[in-house]
Amino acid sequence: WSGRAACAQDSVCVPEAQVVMQITVKDFITLINNYIQEVRHGRSDCGPTLASWVQQLQKHHPSKIFSLAVIELEEYFRAQKCCEQKKVREAVTGKGGRTQKERKKPKNGDVQQLAKLSRVDVEEAVVHLQLHNGVSVHFFSTWREFSDYITMTTKALAEAPFKREREQTSFSFCLESEWAGGQRVNKAGEGLLQVWKRQIQQLHRVSSEVAAAVVAAYPSPLLLQKTYSECRTESEKVSLLSDLLIRRGEGITSTTQRAGPELSKRLYLLMHSCDPEVILDSCL
Repeated sequence: WSGRAACAQDSVCVPEAQVVMQITVKDFITLINNYIQEVRHGRSDCGPTLASWVQQLQKHHPSKIFSLAVIELEEYFRAQKCCEQKKVREAVTGKGGRTQKERKKPKNGDVQQLAKLSRVDVEEAVVHLQLHNGVSVHFFSTWREFSDYITMTTKALAEAPFKREREQTSFSFCLESEWAGGQRVNKAGEGLLQVWKRQIQQLHRVSSEVAAAVVAAYPSPLLLQKTYSECRTESEKVSLLSDLLIRRGEGITSTTQRAGPELSKRLYLLMHSCDPEVILDSCL
């Protein structure tokens, strides 16, 4: 792939680092068989293995990020299974000879002539490739799946520069999660309770159960602020929410625990600190 940078004004295209290589089943099985022969039987004269073949690619193209695509590998395993079943039938019936029709037109002949490997052999070689070479292997049942994958990857690469630029220009205090759409609030005020709950959940290590307990006790920031104003001392304000009970789970397995002084102090600083740069956890 190649594409223009997000800020480029001319039409010069820059090559992408990602490379998807489609490898045939025949070459894939041959490379894995060479790996199995080398690892399990100590043979080094079988030819390049899957890992050594990829290493050569990485050596000649050090700036590229490779991934392999294998199409219709299941046909290889089905052909091997059919061949084994046929041998069993021939051994049982005592008919080991091939008919004239089979000799003339063998079924899946190209696949049956390949080395016999199990799924475990293939998985072992693929895992070794991922761990030692950092190259992933994608398997596709049909060419249509492969074309859909290429389309998806092309779209992702085209959108990547714009997404990176958007991340660099975003604000640190803006949550990039499922809340990005915000909470809808109608004219009757429905939705404000969820806004208040989400504001509390923005604090570090504050779960949904903790925020729900605070919202249940103080349904609005104004009520919490009013309760703070009724406290006589500063220490009383800081520990106002320490004894607030938080329920976790449901049914007979549910448990309750106190909010504790740490959460109480962080909420107090959230409501009263005049420093916009204050780090709440550092004040504990």
